[in-house]
Amino acid sequence: MFRAVARIFRTPDLRRKIGFTLGIVALFRLGSFIPAPFVDFGNVQSCLAANQNTSGLYELVNLFSGGALLQLSIFALGIMPYITASIITQLLRVVIPHFETLHKEGQAGQSKLTQYTRYLTIALAVLQSTTLITVARSGALFGTTTVAECTQLITDDAWYAIMLMVITMTAGTGLIMWMGELITERGIGNGMSLLIFTSIAAQFPNSLWSIAQAKGFETFLLVIAVGLLIMAAVVFVEQSQRRIPVQYAKRMVGRRTYGGNNTYIPIKVNMAGVVPVIFASSLLYLPALIAQFNQPAAGQSPAPWVTWVTNYLTKGDHPLYMILYFLLIVGFTYFYVAITFNPEEVADNMKKYGGFIPGIRAGRPTAEYLDYVLTRVTLPGSIYLGLIALIPLVALAIVGATSNFPFGGASILIVVGVGLETVKQIDSQLQQRHYEGLLR
Repeated sequence: MFRAVARIFRTPDLRRKIGFTLGIVALFRLGSFIPAPFVDFGNVQSCLAANQNTSGLYELVNLFSGGALLQLSIFALGIMPYITASIITQLLRVVIPHFETLHKEGQAGQSKLTQYTRYLTIALAVLQSTTLITVARSGALFGTTTVAECTQLITDDAWYAIMLMVITMTAGTGLIMWMGELITERGIGNGMSLLIFTSIAAQFPNSLWSIAQAKGFETFLLVIAVGLLIMAAVVFVEQSQRRIPVQYAKRMVGRRTYGGNNTYIPIKVNMAGVVPVIFASSLLYLPALIAQFNQPAAGQSPAPWVTWVTNYLTKGDHPLYMILYFLLIVGFTYFYVAITFNPEEVADNMKKYGGFIPGIRAGRPTAEYLDYVLTRVTLPGSIYLGLIALIPLVALAIVGATSNFPFGGASILIVVGVGLETVKQIDSQLQQRHYEGLLR
């Protein structure tokens, strides 16, 4: 293992790519601590210290920004606008035929879809930065807190100050998007995924230390042990797949023979990745966000629906919240898999090139068989996603770890998934140069 790591740094091209990637990651983390204009950095730090053990409305976005959101930094929005834009672009393929046509056009079509995603990212960044600044001005960024500094996060309420903050945060999102594309082009791994990985992994030491301070060293060791077991289980499931065998008939083109080989279609247990967890979290945050903007005036009681939402849909340890969260993840898993894997398209491509599944007729019977397998493989995958996502909420109910529990939900799925893909890319490049990879 150590010899394999040494070979990485003895390979000039690979060493240069890893160095470039680490340099971009360092700049990304530096920007997460630079406050935006007209932000009172001292008051922000006081609020963070007073509310570090609470899970607020923006917990998911703050997780993907590496804690930069609640610090109101220039990279406050992080990579979340790009993630949202990418998901919307994928969903629009089902609604708008032009997007599906571009998807099938190969590299040229993919370039246009990428450009549309960039434009949508900037538009979402303007919208989200405006919302974030509005909530910060109202003093509700950290929820219902009694700390006086939390109502004085912005030093100037003038229109030009607000506009400058919006422009700065939007430009920060554009810079992060460019940095991610630079890593993909000149570094190692997928740039956007690595930046998300960095944002989440940067929270781990502080989260674990907070658990140790609040619950003691014994609970800290228990959390580490449980975290290792969860990571092993996630690696096992993420690598699991149902391989459907495919045979290609021999065919003559001129004097050459094509086909005649055997391959397989890999259907992963978790084909949807972390997207259903993001969908479910966002949907459950909407009622709480609407209720937050409908708070009553001083001396008045809140509306009944606002009270109900506050009691049931903002507390992660409530059974109703857990049940809704789990059911939404299961439903969104089936929905996302259905729009990203088209059995009819796969069956048509197989038929076009002379491929068939042994024992299954080509064409419609193949599509029905693929749909049959996909539906049944997705069931344990959706249940697995729901259980992983509930781990932080269960930790909140049992040991009061709140958002400090890092081994669960979207965080562990992204960290393990991105880590596996990056190691595989390094391994493949080592095999190309030394005929021996990093993995055994």
